[in-house]
Amino acid sequence: MNIPPLHPKIQAADVPLEQLAGNQKISDSDKVAEVSRQFEAVLLRQILQAARKSTVASSSSADAMTSGIYDDMINNQLAESISRSGSFGLAKSLQSQLAHQVLPNLEAVPSSPARTPAPLGKTSSK
Repeated sequence: MNIPPLHPKIQAADVPLEQLAGNQKISDSDKVAEVSRQFEAVLLRQILQAARKSTVASSSSADAMTSGIYDDMINNQLAESISRSGSFGLAKSLQSQLAHQVLPNLEAVPSSPARTPAPLGKTSSK
């Protein structure tokens, strides 16, 4: 018989950002991962806002306000969805960099092997 624990594991995504650092029930690596994901979501919101900025303004200020609210809601949901899917990739890269700086005792987060760029003026030989 599978009995669920009385205190289920708390997910970092379920904790508000301002309470994340002080929460003792969440591991440091989970905190770094969630902060990286949320930073990616903020950046995606800004990118989406700039990309979806309409060029034709509404004639009514009430229509413009309503449209602006819906556009913000769409941008927020789309940014969260993209960020949670991990398809953008910035959060994973940021997480591995932060893990080296913030969590020196832990092994870095495994990620796909990145090719290091060749120094200026030199080409990589393969």
